[in-house]
Amino acid sequence: MRGGPGGTAVDAAVLEWLDGGAAPDRPVVRAAVKDSLAAVAAAAPGHSVEVRIPPFGAVQCVSGPRHGRGTPPNVVETDPRTWLALVTGRLSWDAALSAGALLASGSRSAEISRLLPLP
Repeated sequence: MRGGPGGTAVDAAVLEWLDGGAAPDRPVVRAAVKDSLAAVAAAAPGHSVEVRIPPFGAVQCVSGPRHGRGTPPNVVETDPRTWLALVTGRLSWDAALSAGALLASGSRSAEISRLLPLP
């Protein structure tokens, strides 16, 4: 992800962290996660898939049936570092799944992989 909504660039500290450097301050990571989740939701509006990046956020996206209560049928969940590596193209969807760093459940969850990395 070169930029978030509104064209804001991913913080250099986040990119350095993803490349093996020191972890940035928590607010910097939170902002990068929230911006990238907003970009995914904007690219694929809807309510069929829930993308969860605890503890910073979750969005529903991908057009199709909306779920009502309880756990949605299509869920993507991972930690902030893995998510940011996915959205910046530093990690592939398949590699994250193989490493056990990414949960993708439900028949439509893999649709998120087509949105990554973010432009």
